Amino acid sequence: MSYYQTLEIEPTATAQEVRQAYRRLVKRHHPDLNQAVGNADRMVEINLAYETLSDPHRRRVYDRQNFPYMPRGDRPTSPKPPTRSSQQPLDPDRHWQQWLARVYHPVNLSLLEILNSIEAEIDELAADPFDDRLLENFQLYLDNCRSLLDEAQVRFRSLPNPGPVASIAAHLYYCLNQVSDGLDEFSWFPYNYDEHYLHTGLELFRIARGLRQEAQEALQEVYADA
Repeated sequence: MSYYQTLEIEPTATAQEVRQAYRRLVKRHHPDLNQAVGNADRMVEINLAYETLSDPHRRRVYDRQNFPYMPRGDRPTSPKPPTRSSQQPLDPDRHWQQWLARVYHPVNLSLLEILNSIEAEIDELAADPFDDRLLENFQLYLDNCRSLLDEAQVRFRSLPNPGPVASIAAHLYYCLNQVSDGLDEFSWFPYNYDEHYLHTGLELFRIARGLRQEAQEALQEVYADA
């Protein structure tokens, strides 16, 4: 199954259509968002497909590698198998330890710093949510978290994830998205003092913690199989 088939889109889909397809499938298949029919394995496939097709450079590389016989700009609905002379030796274990060292562990530390500090910051703000100094401190905290998240996202995209760590990468990817959405919710509170944004942000962070834990468990499985 090609990445286009995974996202249930045509190979000529625009970037916006790729994003829309991803969001639609996440709502349908993510276990935390749809407990009735959620499928963690399906989410791994969806996240891997989206990671490639949402990035213009990776999408071009993917198309060239999978459709080498098509004129530039054309994309078939299914990949044409390469001839033996064009096949590359497969090494599923190659570079996975490098990926863990350069991507997973630094990103995991940034996530821990963000996720483990939010309750204390909200407790401090709760002393007087209308106090200008406390609001300013909370905003500075959110700005720092956003900087940490931006660095983590850049690092996450710095290396392609090898096959053995695909499940780890998928959980980590969606965890980063949940943290980003949670920070967006928190950032609205200083503008209208509506506690709904704090509660929603905390719920998104709760989901993010679960995804980070799933990444940790997948990491243990990788080490066990190594």
